[in-house]
Order: sequence, then structure tokens, then C-alpha cells
Amino acid sequence: MFKSLALPFLVSLAFMAPVQAGVTLIASGALAGSSDLSGLSGTLENGVAANILGGMGSGLAWAGGNTFLALPDRGPNASSYLGGSAVDNTTSYIDRFQTVSLNLTQSINAGVYSYALNAALNQTTLLYSPGALNYGSTAGLPSAQPVQNTAERNYFTGRSDNFGSGNSLAVNNARFDPEGIRVANDGKSVFISDEYGPYVRQFDRSSGALIKTFDLPASLAVANSSSTGAAEISGNTVGRVANKGMEGLAITPDGKTLVGFMQSALLQDGGDGAKANRIVTVDIATGTTKQFAYNNVIGGKTYGSSEILALNSHQFLVLERDGKGLGDGSLAKVKQIWVVDLAGAEDVSGLSGEAALLAKAPSKKLFLDIRSALNSVGITDDAIPAKLEGMAFGEDITENGTLFHTLYVANDNDFSELAGGNQFFVFKFSDADLSALSLGAFENQAVSSVSEPGTYAMLLGALGLMAGFTRRKKNGI
Repeated sequence: MFKSLALPFLVSLAFMAPVQAGVTLIASGALAGSSDLSGLSGTLENGVAANILGGMGSGLAWAGGNTFLALPDRGPNASSYLGGSAVDNTTSYIDRFQTVSLNLTQSINAGVYSYALNAALNQTTLLYSPGALNYGSTAGLPSAQPVQNTAERNYFTGRSDNFGSGNSLAVNNARFDPEGIRVANDGKSVFISDEYGPYVRQFDRSSGALIKTFDLPASLAVANSSSTGAAEISGNTVGRVANKGMEGLAITPDGKTLVGFMQSALLQDGGDGAKANRIVTVDIATGTTKQFAYNNVIGGKTYGSSEILALNSHQFLVLERDGKGLGDGSLAKVKQIWVVDLAGAEDVSGLSGEAALLAKAPSKKLFLDIRSALNSVGITDDAIPAKLEGMAFGEDITENGTLFHTLYVANDNDFSELAGGNQFFVFKFSDADLSALSLGAFENQAVSSVSEPGTYAMLLGALGLMAGFTRRKKNGI
């Protein structure tokens, strides 16, 4: 896809000076509430409600208009519980995505902002496989198989012992740690990447049913899976670092190619803290994959990459950050968005090692210093969310005859209000801003509108979950 483009490409280890585009913060908002619309009842292994609302900024996707899909990760595991250390305190939290409305309106009463942002939760969609999945049975813990399962619905969950034989890419593993989400151009399905496999899976947007699991390169997998991340890292020399798999996911504007981003370097490339991450492209129609190197050094230090977003067919925004700020009890230092151009970049699928990848890594340019932008409206470093992870474009806006594009950034609050709730920040930028950085023209994805299931359909889904729970209770499970 990228080699056919005529724009020049320069391989360089020396990045340009950090001059950023004229990107402006125009709004912020939050989604309140402690419960989602899943219809789930009861509690998880750690005592947290099964329908807890949170973590929903791990991924963010635009679905047309003011509709967005917000993605929680594998569930609440920040606090320990009895026996939980054997599974890194993960739980049988059923994976899901939230459909939300983010209504942006120009307002003279929005304080330091020029727009007001109102957020509303419309729907919760649980993710499942129509076929059987592998679930864990760790001693001292209840079965990892959700009580809501039926013969036709086998739910994916965040519990780390939900795996069987084979490497970490085995398609029947129930463990799934969602981190990136994008909507298909027809609006009918979603693509979700995760950290356990890493997996890239396609789900029906309306029902949450698994449609397809893409075949990813074996070099991304670990051969020896474990229910604890430390054991997985020490027990392997090849593959993704535990809990730092495919953190980000983009889709090209034509809807034909998925572009996944590894959060940190693979074990064979130096592991966590090494300087070269990998970008993995997947042709949706054929399944063909390619890999490209990315230099993750900023100011002499390495940072994990949280999200990737297509600016056009060959240039991508990459969100890089530290783990500092609100929720960590510290001061945020690095929250930045960089742009990388893959036009002419070399496929590094056959290479390994930090030096080999760095020699092929394209240059990058600073697009937005989020920390500085938030500081400018009075948000201090201790109040900036530690985990800014979701990123999506939204609808264009017009001001005084000038067209602006909108960029939404969301946080993963680890299911804790102490980490700032579910927050959203909105920025605007123009084509002139892109020209100032010598970037190509902006191309937003054209997503077809689809009708979201109504309240009646959601009620039926909730009743189905309750019926499944009742059947399992009668069977003594």
C-alpha cells in the first residue's frame, strides 16, 4: 500500500526540532456514572460490580456524526484480592465496548473553552465467540468461565489464565485485553486489537459476535503463556512483552488496511525500554501483513506508545506518553502526539534487534504537546490523566468560514474515579496547520451510518444474560 505513494521518504535517526502544528484545545468533558448498560449483575472475583463503568478511554473510534465507540481494557485489576496474585489480580470481567454520544457545541459559556462537550452513554456491547473458548481453572479461584455463557455465546474476558495449549496467538483463548478499536467503513463491524495475543479481531457491531481473528506474524507471539506477566516475560525470548502488546490500532481512510502499534519493543528487539517499536499493517481482504520500525525515543528517553490514528493513507499520528499524572499520584511530564510517514518505509518483518530496526525507522515530527495544551487552560500536571490512551477524529467544524478538523483524546482511568473519571479532550486543527509541518492532506474515514439498537433490543439482551445466569445456577455452576 505505502510503496505506491510518490511522496519522498527519509530514513533518519535524528528527528526534526519539536515544532508542532497550530493545534488548539477547544473543549473537555466527562462521562459520569458508575454502571454501564450491559445488564450484568453481581460482582467479579475482587468484589467489583460486573457492570462497572470505566477504563473506557483505552481505545476510541469515531462512528459518524457525534457517535463514538469507547473501549475499556481487560477490567479492574489495580487492587489485590484473595488468590488474585496467581492471575495478576485480573477478573472475569466480560470484554465490551461502549457506544457514546459526544456532542460538541460552540458556546460562549464554556469557560476557558470555545466549545462545550456533553457526553452520554447509549449502549454497552459485550464481546463473545459463537464457538467454544479456553477458560482457566486456577486453584483457589472460581471458574473463569462466565456464568452468562451459553452454547452459542462464549464471552471473552480479562482473566489472564484463560488460555490453552499453543502460543499466545491461539485463536480459541478466551483471554482478551482490548486496547485499540476502529469501525469498518460500512459501519457494521468493529476491529479490536489486544495485548494478550496480541490479537486483532473483527466483531459484529450490533451483537458483539466474533466474525474473524486475523493471523498475525508468529514473531509477535510468546511460545510459553502464563497467568502472570512476570513469568511470561522471564519464560520467553521472542514475542511481545506481557501487557504491552498491540496497544493501538488505526484504519486507513479507505477502510482497506488496519495499522496496529506495539506498545513496546518485542523481546527479540530488546524488550521493554528498548528504542524500536513495531507498526504492523494488515490487509483486511487478504490478511497480508507488513511490519515497520518506529523510533520511540523522545528527549533521549524511551516511551510507550498508546495509540495510532491515520491522518491520511500514509501518515499516522502516534500518541506517546509516560505513566505520570492523575491516578499515579505524580506529575505528568510527557503526553505528546507525533506524526510518522510510512510512505517508502521498508518492511522489517525479517529483521530483529534494536540496531537493525533503528536503521530502518522513519523520522517523526511533533504534532501536539498535550501536556502544554492542558497546562494552557489551567490543568496542572498533577491533574492531567496519567493514561491518555484513546484517540479519534470527529466531525469537521467551521468557524468564520474556515474549516477545522477535530481530534478527540480520551483517558483510561483504570476503573477508578481517583484517576479522573472518563474524560475527553477535543482539539481543532486546519489544513494550514498541516501544511506548516509539510504534511499531506487530511483524509477522514468515511463511516456509513447505521441504526443503533434501541432500548427494547438492549432489554432483550439483558434478559438473555439473566436467563443464561439462571440456567447455569440450576446446573450447579
